[in-house]
Amino acid sequence: MQKILTMRSFKFTAEITRDNEINQYIGIVPGLPGAHTQAATLDELYKNLQEVVQLCIEELTEEEIKELPDFIGFQQISVAV
Repeated sequence: MQKILTMRSFKFTAEITRDNEINQYIGIVPGLPGAHTQAATLDELYKNLQEVVQLCIEELTEEEIKELPDFIGFQQISVAV
């Protein structure tokens, strides 16, 4: 069965952290399996994330795309110990 390619736009939110041991920024897109990458700069990380998200979406079926979770947001939690 041949996939029919149609141009669609997707918007994802990535979680960005910095790993000081390897001096790299780490980007993860929650809810999109396989969507993670790293880079030395934030600009490079953004480009890498765009590429990996595109590749991950291209591997999904239409049904899998429909089942992707809706991102709601992050919530900061404070605790005193």
